[in-house]
Amino acid sequence: MLTLSLILLPIIAGLITLAIKGETAKTVALVFAFAELALGAYLYKSFVPDATSQFGLSYDWIHSAGIKFSVGVDGISLILVFLTTLMVPFIILSTFGNNYKNASNLYALILFMQAALVGVFTAKDVFLFYFFFEAALIPIYFIAAIWGGENRIKVTFKFFVYTIFGSLFMLLALVYLYLLTPGTHSADINAIYEAAKALDLSTQSYLFGAFFIAFAIKMPLFPFHTWQPDTYVEAPTAGTMLLSGIMLKMGVYGLIRFILPIVPLGVDQWGFVAIILSVIGIIYGSVIAIQQKDMKRLIAYSSFAHVGLMSAGIFSRNLEGIQGSLIQMLAHGINVVGLFFIVEIIERRAKSRELSLLGGITQTTPNLTVYFIILMLGSVALPLTNGFVGEFLLLKGVYEYNAWIGAVAGLTIILGAVYMLRMVQKSMFGITSKITEGFADLTFNEKAVLFPLSFLVIALGIAPNIFLKLTEPAVSQLLSIIK
Repeated sequence: MLTLSLILLPIIAGLITLAIKGETAKTVALVFAFAELALGAYLYKSFVPDATSQFGLSYDWIHSAGIKFSVGVDGISLILVFLTTLMVPFIILSTFGNNYKNASNLYALILFMQAALVGVFTAKDVFLFYFFFEAALIPIYFIAAIWGGENRIKVTFKFFVYTIFGSLFMLLALVYLYLLTPGTHSADINAIYEAAKALDLSTQSYLFGAFFIAFAIKMPLFPFHTWQPDTYVEAPTAGTMLLSGIMLKMGVYGLIRFILPIVPLGVDQWGFVAIILSVIGIIYGSVIAIQQKDMKRLIAYSSFAHVGLMSAGIFSRNLEGIQGSLIQMLAHGINVVGLFFIVEIIERRAKSRELSLLGGITQTTPNLTVYFIILMLGSVALPLTNGFVGEFLLLKGVYEYNAWIGAVAGLTIILGAVYMLRMVQKSMFGITSKITEGFADLTFNEKAVLFPLSFLVIALGIAPNIFLKLTEPAVSQLLSIIK
């Protein structure tokens, strides 16, 4: 029942929030989000570190078709469910400095999206996975289209078309695999794994392409990324946090849960190409980030580069690469939510995100400066920060796969430091500009978001094993299935 409660609570909370008008809506949404976090913490505390699926629940959904509402949590799911429950309260709290029209609708959509995301990470039926995978798109579409920037309609439509297009390929692959299961057919993911064992190289290659397009668009990977920078910039900051902090992890999770175990021969054939595209994305995203003048767009390209490294680690198909991708998803979610919030704080006060117009902010903002630098150091993977552990494991995994590719991927360390340090230097240091004179330091609500996130940057850097020990048995089992 615990897994089901994690899905139902945000839905119930969203419906209640819809019925509440005025400023009370955000407080109610925040209370429910922290209640969900409490459930997520209990899930983490109760989880037994082995390879089994725990807290499972299964009901007939479409009995005649063998489709069930089947959910459960293993080590791979756990870290992403925890990330989802952890980030949403801070995303909601980060909006308290803004006044939104129809605010109750916004907070309800955030909670509905949280329910869909938890559903994606816990689904044990492939069509239930697909249902939640698509359901998560609906709230973020409306969040971006209603509360986004000046070009929100055009940009959001492009995002919607891209993701729906990719998902159709995945649906075709799932239907094909479902029809291969014996008897009256079953959509259980283990039945799909079993049915896929009989597929030849040619069939697995086609299925690899179908799954890869769907997940590569969602993450996104080069060259399927063109929707991402504009969507991140035009969406309201809360929407950008949901997209970058949690939603893109659906695509990374899909690589681990579907592509690796279902089409191992396809990965043998096309995995090298996928790694090359991932590494191109790392270098391309980093180089473009260095050239950006808008802080929000810079972090968007930074996120794109980080995802490329996660993908390369997964396709390396070794313990370090996959473990690194899991811990990096958690670290990236924490860092990117904090960084986007800092950009919003600067934009609220200075009315601009342009680096050329900023400067000197640190002279009056000691608290903001400290939190900004901690989150920036986590993003560039300084040792003893959360980003270091995942990035080290990912680079080790890629290097074991191919030393030359690992060396090129390692440029992310240098390039990441360049664009992040440049952003901090140009925005925070130097001479105070006209728009940064008298820049106010953090309010209590802003500290309430940034202090826990900064604490997590350091805590996970010092003690990453609190999560790695939980994911390792499931990852080891996955690798045994592949081999």
